[in-house]
Amino acid sequence: QVQLVESGGGLVQAGDSLRLSCAASGRTFSSYAMGWFRQAPGQEREFVAAIRWNGGSTYYADSVKGRFTISRDNAKNTVYLQMNSLKPEDTAVYYCAAKQAAVVVTTGYTYWGQGTQVTVSS
Repeated sequence: QVQLVESGGGLVQAGDSLRLSCAASGRTFSSYAMGWFRQAPGQEREFVAAIRWNGGSTYYADSVKGRFTISRDNAKNTVYLQMNSLKPEDTAVYYCAAKQAAVVVTTGYTYWGQGTQVTVSS
């Protein structure tokens, strides 16, 4: 069982940066692939970024590639999403997710956090 708690969301202006954090419980965090997803009002949840259990591989949605960076600190049981050059279309609730996997995964996540709101004004 893994519990995930996101933080770091807020209201920013276009072009600003934010860093989201996701703190995980459990002693086997390092065995989990981690991902970030987002859901805007009236839209389906979409994949944003993912990272392998050891941080050795990452994968991004085309819409955030070059602007967002996912990273993890297994000693702190935490995964991060650094978001730069934010756009109004990045406005959404951001969720982190965990899945026991040896590779980077973009679907089939098992555990989810409660989400943190990111709002980007123009």
